[in-house]
Amino acid sequence: MNVLRHTISLVSLGTFQLGRRMKSQHFRGFLLGTGLGLSTFATVTYAQAEAAKVNRKLNTSKYMAEPITDQSVLLSDEDNMRHRMELMIMEIQAQFCRALETEEYSGQKFKVDRWMRQEGGGGVTCVLQDGDVFEKAGVNVSVVTGSLPPAAVQQMRARGKELTENVKLPFFASGVSAVIHPRNPHVPTIHFNYRYFEVELPDGTKQWWFGGGTDLTPYYLDESDARHFHKTLKSACDEHDTTYYPKFKKWCDDYFHIKHRNESRGIGGIFFDDIDEPNQEAAFNFVTGCARAVTPSYLPLVQKHKNDAYGNKERQWQLLRRGRYVEFNLIYDRGTKFGLYTPGARYESILMSLPLHARWEYMHAPNEKSKEYDLVQVLQNPKEWV
Repeated sequence: MNVLRHTISLVSLGTFQLGRRMKSQHFRGFLLGTGLGLSTFATVTYAQAEAAKVNRKLNTSKYMAEPITDQSVLLSDEDNMRHRMELMIMEIQAQFCRALETEEYSGQKFKVDRWMRQEGGGGVTCVLQDGDVFEKAGVNVSVVTGSLPPAAVQQMRARGKELTENVKLPFFASGVSAVIHPRNPHVPTIHFNYRYFEVELPDGTKQWWFGGGTDLTPYYLDESDARHFHKTLKSACDEHDTTYYPKFKKWCDDYFHIKHRNESRGIGGIFFDDIDEPNQEAAFNFVTGCARAVTPSYLPLVQKHKNDAYGNKERQWQLLRRGRYVEFNLIYDRGTKFGLYTPGARYESILMSLPLHARWEYMHAPNEKSKEYDLVQVLQNPKEWV
């Protein structure tokens, strides 16, 4: 039987190739005359299509490294949201890293560290350190699986997730996150994170949701920068739902509030979590649009200010504000906490958001007639920028 199948396949393939060189009406007559019929022709075209699927390869040159999931798995089920999210965040990582590299003067490049996790999955961490423009820039992709630790379950239950405690809950999480600390104090710091999460419940059903956001932390306030940044994010939101930007802007202002300082970390942006509506496709498209808005929201600000003059006074203020950044990330940030709670966590990647240098000064308060004071007023009283 196998010999017969092989013989038919050879004949069919030869027939198909001959048909490509003949006029259609002559070819149909040839098929009927030989008795092969259109069913055989359909068989060979299907076989060729299946062979093409097997032989397909990802163009990994557009990423910073190979994806974490095997290429054959990614391509065999392209509609799987896990796979779509992984390829999207790999693309965003590469686009953002290469855009930042073009702003460096001496050709500094990101160090690329692809890592695997014994408990399941892995990631790609890209870090540019001690550059002329960027003192420390980190852009991380993670695609991990495992079982939710109890502390993470409690954290999710606290925000409304119906998860059973004291049982094994397999999870999948993927995301791209970045924190960029520039050298020049007139260039703001940016942070963004876009993620997808799945949890398998004891009855075999799955809960899924998206989260993410982009926010800006300037050291000196340039209102035109703030308007550009927020307008770009608003445009990305408005393409999907005009209620998103005002809702997620407020969520961002509330989330990045440093409670013990009674001030915001920066001038906000957008922040959201637990997005699971109106449906998975629409939620994915929204998250993708927001992720693609990062580079146009930030790169013009780098280009505008990277050559601005500054002195020791501005540098010391920048370091003080970075101290506030550290305080928020280590005390309040949910993503940092989740990473530190997770067994087998890669701490170097989790803590890449911390600046290379920071400073704390006892009871520091800026002069009321200074630019530093103007910034603090906005941090204590968030504004509407668009």
